[in-house]
Amino acid sequence: MKKFKITELKLAIITSALFFLFFNYSFFKNILKIYPVTGENSFFLLSICFVLFFVLLLFFNLVRVFKWVRPLYGIILLISALASYSMFFSNAYIDNVMILNLLHSNANELGDLIHGSFFIYAVFFILLPLFLLYKVEVVAQPFFTRIKSILKILALCISMILLGVVVESKHYASFFRQHKYVRYFINPIGWVYATDKYFKKNVMAKSSEFIKIAEDAVINNHDGKRKIVILVVGETVRGDHISLNGYGRETFGLMAKEDVISFPQFTSCGTSTAISVPCMFSASSRTDFDIANAKNTENLLDVLHKTGQIHVLWRDNNSDSKGVAARVKFEDYKSANTNKVCTKDECRDVGMLEGIEELVNNSDNAQKSILIVLHQMGNHGPAYYKRYPDEFEKFKPACLTSELQKCSQQDIINTYDNALVYTDYFLKETLEVLKKFPNDDTALIYVSDHGESLGENGVYLHGMPYMFAPEAQTNAAMILWFGGELRPKVDMEKLSTKVKDQLSHDNLYHSILGLFNVETSTYVPELDVLKDAIKQ
Repeated sequence: MKKFKITELKLAIITSALFFLFFNYSFFKNILKIYPVTGENSFFLLSICFVLFFVLLLFFNLVRVFKWVRPLYGIILLISALASYSMFFSNAYIDNVMILNLLHSNANELGDLIHGSFFIYAVFFILLPLFLLYKVEVVAQPFFTRIKSILKILALCISMILLGVVVESKHYASFFRQHKYVRYFINPIGWVYATDKYFKKNVMAKSSEFIKIAEDAVINNHDGKRKIVILVVGETVRGDHISLNGYGRETFGLMAKEDVISFPQFTSCGTSTAISVPCMFSASSRTDFDIANAKNTENLLDVLHKTGQIHVLWRDNNSDSKGVAARVKFEDYKSANTNKVCTKDECRDVGMLEGIEELVNNSDNAQKSILIVLHQMGNHGPAYYKRYPDEFEKFKPACLTSELQKCSQQDIINTYDNALVYTDYFLKETLEVLKKFPNDDTALIYVSDHGESLGENGVYLHGMPYMFAPEAQTNAAMILWFGGELRPKVDMEKLSTKVKDQLSHDNLYHSILGLFNVETSTYVPELDVLKDAIKQ
């Protein structure tokens, strides 16, 4: 094929039409959920189509301001195709938090999102359009002629957009007020806006000075007993699928045989690991938490470490600690070099337990309390079937693919629940480690980072903005167990009265401080779940 010549304006019109027809499926899908095709909605739906085309033309016309139009169109096309595929796959739109999640993902996580259908999609929606764009030769125009053309089209687009909105103003007034989130599905406007917002907030903003907190922290340990606490940070576990909370399936059968207490009304700080993990360790509440400031501010682990009387260790079988463990000892268990329980796909969470007994018995730690954080791979989707060994496939049939749309919702749930059964086993094994220290105050705290959508209303995975996220994504889990010399001091009856309370990640910082008897001005007794339940 020879290259064919085309003007910038024609290229902008054609590109807008292609984006309208092929890269905004998710936008139209969500619009039709809100406004089904009926006689009453028909004119409004036509108006949306009309307005969307001119919004796209406005965007691509403005790109003409830059010199290298064709390469810019190519970059926009590539990213937009990937965004369109992602939105189609999970029905989750791309905002600044999703950009943050993407930048914090590792190769294995991204690999789970790429499967057979992606390569077919890539041929028709990435390679073919890029090839056709390569064969285009944009006809050069004199500078003033080009600017004049851009301004004319700009005026035309604004006029047409205003016309379309004014004609259906009643519908648009309601639409903009109640369904603002749908704008994030507009491709490429949505992801361009989200990227700009992310960089302004997290990259271009002036980095603040490092903030130290709880400088007055001291430990007031009344009985002199050291505490050995394992905090398991679970991945993507929603509380309503835990049998301890009344779920109809036995997903936590092993833990049910232990003297544990679970909190079914527990909610997360965010809907993604990149937000929830830093937030749950922060002294700030969910409403006050700012992810951009979190990396420059001390957190719970820093406070415990600075007392000089608590050994803090973070072991990670997930992506990383999201900056939480930046100033304490960190061990990576995603590799067979450290984790001795690995398959060809990934390393198992149970491998993080190796060596804990030796660490606790180490003479350097003999006089110190210990906090060990174990960050699970847990139920990380969409490849739930990879998260557990075959012998844990309790619920069948399982969805043995990361292409969730190819499975029935029940099969997806079966696979997700099987991964929970493996977490139940992992927690049981963790308890067995703690039971080896009957003469110390021991405790296991399990807290998941957020929930997960399993196909409800066509939504999968997680990461939606908190304001619009379904309860499935904000419903998390918290389970407590106490052993050794600590168990007789815990009033389980009093603690059980809090089971129906609305608890959240906001409680973790203060509850851990209280458990370790750390006194500081940042401690809020009302947020300590264990307050008055442990005899000093």
